[in-house]
Amino acid sequence: MTLSTQGPAAAGRPSGAAPARPDAPVPGLRDFYENPTVPVASGEARTLRQARMLAEALGPAGPGRPAATVLDVGCGDGSAGAIAAGVLDGHRVVGVDWSQDALRRASRRMGRVVRGELTGGGLPFAAGCADAVLFGEVVEHLVDPDGALDELRRVLRRGGHLMLSTPNLAAWYNRALLLAGVQPVFSEVSLRRIHGRPGTEVVGHLRLYTARALREFVAASGFEVVRVAGAPFHGVPRPLRPLDRLACGVPSLASILLVHARKV
Repeated sequence: MTLSTQGPAAAGRPSGAAPARPDAPVPGLRDFYENPTVPVASGEARTLRQARMLAEALGPAGPGRPAATVLDVGCGDGSAGAIAAGVLDGHRVVGVDWSQDALRRASRRMGRVVRGELTGGGLPFAAGCADAVLFGEVVEHLVDPDGALDELRRVLRRGGHLMLSTPNLAAWYNRALLLAGVQPVFSEVSLRRIHGRPGTEVVGHLRLYTARALREFVAASGFEVVRVAGAPFHGVPRPLRPLDRLACGVPSLASILLVHARKV
């Protein structure tokens, strides 16, 4: 899920680009995320859990309950937004991204897409126009996460819902890796290649959160945290996936953190 040079992508989506030569110029973040070989879809398990949490909060659209406007900010190729639209039956889901390439792909999956950035002039929406914002695995890519949440808060109506997800720095396996002196999964020290941690795919993470830090950060940005939940990570080796699903019962240990917050 891409969104502006200060944080365009979705967590957990790998880069298939070949490593750059050591003497090659380092691309800017915008160049990195515009690379067509970088997938812009995220894990389906996370997407479903996040959408179901929002569906529970919004309730069904129908007589006496008008359809809600949901902005999928950082929609990427639209795959997550399409899944969410199926769960949020009757509500309007609008995909928002800065990348024209991502929006072209998203338009095949989502009925409504809009180009917009969190930086500069902000999103092309009036204040208080949205009932909910899906912000799935974008915040870990941002240079300025504070400004991003300020902008999301601006477009939400009072009492509107923020559904934010991001990888967990303190996931159960990262705790073991750190004890062994190994760089945690999800963390990166270079946009060229992976150093010091498991895996081979560069995903462009700039910031990582524990459950406590994420809760405090969201609350300090003018939101009331309603719930923190966990979701599994599709990149966990198959033999360990049952344990990863079990860890979701304790969000502070889960691979992916899901936060439901409301604008106050």
